Amino acid sequence: MKTLFYLLPVLVGVAITIQAGINSQLRLAIGNPLVASLISFLGGTLVLAIMVLFTKNSWPNPALYSHVHWYKFSGGLLGVFVVFVALFTVKEIGAANMFVLIVAGQLLTALLMDHFGLLGMKGNPVSLQKLLGILLVVVGAFLVNKKL
Repeated sequence: MKTLFYLLPVLVGVAITIQAGINSQLRLAIGNPLVASLISFLGGTLVLAIMVLFTKNSWPNPALYSHVHWYKFSGGLLGVFVVFVALFTVKEIGAANMFVLIVAGQLLTALLMDHFGLLGMKGNPVSLQKLLGILLVVVGAFLVNKKL
């Protein structure tokens, strides 16, 4: 079972990369990156709605939503940003360039979130080994994007 926790993120990486290419093609076909993003999210929303309808989980009491901090509702907004930027940039800089930059940004942010225990993350201090690993990724991002 633990292997699944390592395999699934790799599969998500595959899915995100394929998604960027598909969304970029949709953008080219439609000619509008915002409409392409909207269509992408409508498809995802439809699938999620069907999944919610067919699960046995009940809807939370609407009164609970008023006690949730505003920023906890912003995940979808960040998802829109990710999808829009990916479909807007992938054709211009290529999938490898785009994703190595995304991964560098993710790792730097994750390092800070883990170190300070932000957004409910378990505190996990920065170590020399982690810094070196992230530095190698950032250098790799530079090398992947450098024109020789």
